Amino acid sequence: MADGDYERGRSREIGAIAAELKRLSAAREGRAPARPQILVLNGWAASPHAWDLCRFMRPRSRAALPRLFSYVEQLDGEPEKALVGAERVVLVGWSMGGSSALRLAARWPEKVAGLVLIAATPRMMEERESGWKGMSPRRLEALRYGVMMTHGEGFFGVPEGKPNPYCVDSDENLARGLKYLLETDVRADLERVFVGGGEQGPGQQAYDNKMCARPSPVVHIFQSERDGIVRAANADYLKKIFPQATVHIVPGTEHALPIFISELIDEAVDSCLRLAAAGQDLA
Repeated sequence: MADGDYERGRSREIGAIAAELKRLSAAREGRAPARPQILVLNGWAASPHAWDLCRFMRPRSRAALPRLFSYVEQLDGEPEKALVGAERVVLVGWSMGGSSALRLAARWPEKVAGLVLIAATPRMMEERESGWKGMSPRRLEALRYGVMMTHGEGFFGVPEGKPNPYCVDSDENLARGLKYLLETDVRADLERVFVGGGEQGPGQQAYDNKMCARPSPVVHIFQSERDGIVRAANADYLKKIFPQATVHIVPGTEHALPIFISELIDEAVDSCLRLAAAGQDLA
């Protein structure tokens, strides 16, 4: 096992122990668990207006506003910086942001109280050798061409009365996002952390043993039944990773689910917060 892998395993183990000590201390003193911070991870080429209809994004009394990360901020590593300083989080990720949420959950599982995964996938592209249901290179090229031509304005179409979930952006940023979509695959990390298996060093094994003894995060999965960008089969895979998850299959082909099913997403976020307040989460 490489030294770097061992050190990461040790770091995870120490982080998990620290989180458990905080939880036990709070329980002894009769204090309620700290309210998790909500981190929202937007989709590629997506506008902040994608979340305008979601109630959970609005100010609440005595609660910090959710923090929204654009896809460019995700590429720049800003969510990772936020996770380092956070005690507990609920991750809400749509499309490319769902991939980011999965990546963060695999890296900091001890901090994740809940996951709301919206048209999310650990791997965007198809893989014919294994039968993985993803986007074909031809479809990705069509997506790239359409967005590059319109900079997100009008290519996807905006339903009447709904906000535009897509944004105007630079060709350079859009190309960086497409590279992420083309190359990212977090399946191995998810399977190692949440399912187990594979070669493990002593740090990783000790960490996994501790994590297995703790409750799983609250997970909600939302997927359109005929989404042409993220296939419905991705929800089946995520259910295998998170067997405790609630899966919501949405009729139709819409990919921009935050503007179509905002009330259901609100209920899922509230569910994560309620269970976290009751102490039924990883931290």
